[in-house]
Amino acid sequence: MLLREKYLFYILILYLFVLSIFLGSCKDGENIELQTGVLTEKVGVISPAPDGKIDQELFDSIFTKISLDSFDILPQINQELAQGLKHQLKLLKFQKRLKKEYSGMKITKDQLSETIKILLSTQFSNSFGMQHGLEAHQIWGKDQKGNVKYTGYFTPVLKVRAKPNSFYKYPLYQYPRKWKGRLPSRREIEGDGVLDSFNLEIAYARSKLDIYFMQVQGSGFIEYPNGKRKLLAHEGTNKHPYRSIGKYMVENGFATPEYVSLKSIKSYFKKNPHLVDSILFQNPSYVFFRPVTTQPRGAGHVALTPDYSIAIDRSVLPLGSCFLATVPIIDENRNFSHHEFRILLAQDIGGAIKGEGHVDLYQGIGLEAQWDASNLHHYGNLWLLLPKDSTTHIEKEDI
Repeated sequence: MLLREKYLFYILILYLFVLSIFLGSCKDGENIELQTGVLTEKVGVISPAPDGKIDQELFDSIFTKISLDSFDILPQINQELAQGLKHQLKLLKFQKRLKKEYSGMKITKDQLSETIKILLSTQFSNSFGMQHGLEAHQIWGKDQKGNVKYTGYFTPVLKVRAKPNSFYKYPLYQYPRKWKGRLPSRREIEGDGVLDSFNLEIAYARSKLDIYFMQVQGSGFIEYPNGKRKLLAHEGTNKHPYRSIGKYMVENGFATPEYVSLKSIKSYFKKNPHLVDSILFQNPSYVFFRPVTTQPRGAGHVALTPDYSIAIDRSVLPLGSCFLATVPIIDENRNFSHHEFRILLAQDIGGAIKGEGHVDLYQGIGLEAQWDASNLHHYGNLWLLLPKDSTTHIEKEDI
């Protein structure tokens, strides 16, 4: 009995010793590390701002190479993402060629294709192959500190009629291929009716604003009274410059910069219908549609995958590329909650997406996707994934 008590006494002493070491190392919480990949957030030292930004030192270049061994956690390739990656391979086949270089780095179709194949091969290997075969190139973002702005887009469902009536009287147009010269502006199309005699009407909606937001999304479903839906795809623009009406409303006192969203803009116009034309016409860009029988597709001509497909500026990043990302997650109160690691697929473009510091995340179809998209105006990080030892940076004298 005494031997057993002596044994328990030594076990207790050992436990207290280990506990004292642990508590000493965690004094004031300063060394408790929350690992989010290469972003090591220390309690009370580094934490994201309310908009998701993380304060880091300025980057030296647009791309900064980082080994994936630096990441403690890498996302798994689930079935939905694997299907998106297969679409990504098709997208590359559709593209005839890439630019010579992107933001100072030479990138080839073979590299992008190899990246996709490596990612697909890791679907059941706990990401080991990802670390072994790929390297990450962090993008310096809008502030050159790695903070990339994430916005969202979705596929709307717009109620229409096949023929106009006193309520449904605003047309959705096909591309005016017989038009001679420079295409008309939004004001000329919607205000002056210059396309009315060209027989280009697909269907009629109840609101110019609803048409406008479908144009911003780039595609959408129209729904007839019998419940039948038809997908309208992007068929081109009038090539006039895109100007954000949200930005215009903030600059001219119609809205506050703290919160401008699809919902708030709709609410404003519901109270001020007399201002719809004057504000919409501030954006001369106009999008034309064509009916299709496929699922929603992006500029890469492949089906979009909700939560994984993104729109990028393809003058600085290639369509068909894959990214490791910390995506900002928004809670039910529209506030930033945390970042989630995810693989993202560049499968679309957008008129409002400019530069390396902004991507648009596809959220899906309908009202729930609309809610998610309209509330995403936050920041995360983004790393371009490429095969190891395959990239070449262009020196200034070579440009």
